[in-house]
Amino acid sequence: MAIRRHRLPRFWLVITLGLVAGGVGAAYWWEKQLPSQLERAAQTGRLDDCLRYSEQLAALRWLGGKAPMEQGRCRRLKAAELWRQGQWAEALRLQLQLVNSGASSGGDQQLLVAWQQQLEARALQLYAQGDLSGALKVLANLHADRNAEGTALGDNLREGWNRNKLQKERAVALIAQQRWWEALDALNRIDHPWWKRHTQAQRQQVTKGIEGLRSAHERQHNSHGGELESNVPADQLDALVNQKIAQGMDDWKAFSSACRDLGGKVVEAGPESACRR
Repeated sequence: MAIRRHRLPRFWLVITLGLVAGGVGAAYWWEKQLPSQLERAAQTGRLDDCLRYSEQLAALRWLGGKAPMEQGRCRRLKAAELWRQGQWAEALRLQLQLVNSGASSGGDQQLLVAWQQQLEARALQLYAQGDLSGALKVLANLHADRNAEGTALGDNLREGWNRNKLQKERAVALIAQQRWWEALDALNRIDHPWWKRHTQAQRQQVTKGIEGLRSAHERQHNSHGGELESNVPADQLDALVNQKIAQGMDDWKAFSSACRDLGGKVVEAGPESACRR
């Protein structure tokens, strides 16, 4: 008696192949529909739909076809819309996608660079106004607020801010000790516009302190009948003293060294000192 073959596996095989073929056919049909859907979305300004259709079309194209120009147009318009709304990071992301696609033009690359430059300039403006956190927030849209190497623009701004802050703190400490020349050196090292404005009170204190020292010297000079009048150019002597203090010398050593450099000799009489040639 012959054994009857079981027909069930063949039945399921046919069903499975039919489903696969149906799925492939449906995907192929939807791929053919997507360009027209995408075009209509682009023409009517439905940019989000346009982008969604273009992403679906790119995913379905197994033959390696290029994305249609409508995709580039939608990305271009959506990026501009996001930029106007202040959503800079997303705008830059879309614009970069456009530039790296086959649907971009030379103007797209130029616009991307212009946007990046605008954000960088805005960050620098905020930094100059004293808003470090605002500057770093803007730079985050460019991924330039920090990096592991510490070489990002945000890292440089943060370093400059902290350096100016430390110089102010150093000046305040020196003023409390009435070390006027060293305090002046610390204030002269401040190069940030905001910190310069916010150290005017300390600079006035230092100016008064230095004027007090000079007045004391003049009184001592007058009490000795003018015997120890310095005869080297005062402006050159002061500038050289400041330079040497900046190099780490204390007030007296800086004065003595500057006097020698100008061809003079320190002459003392009691509490009075002068630099004479």
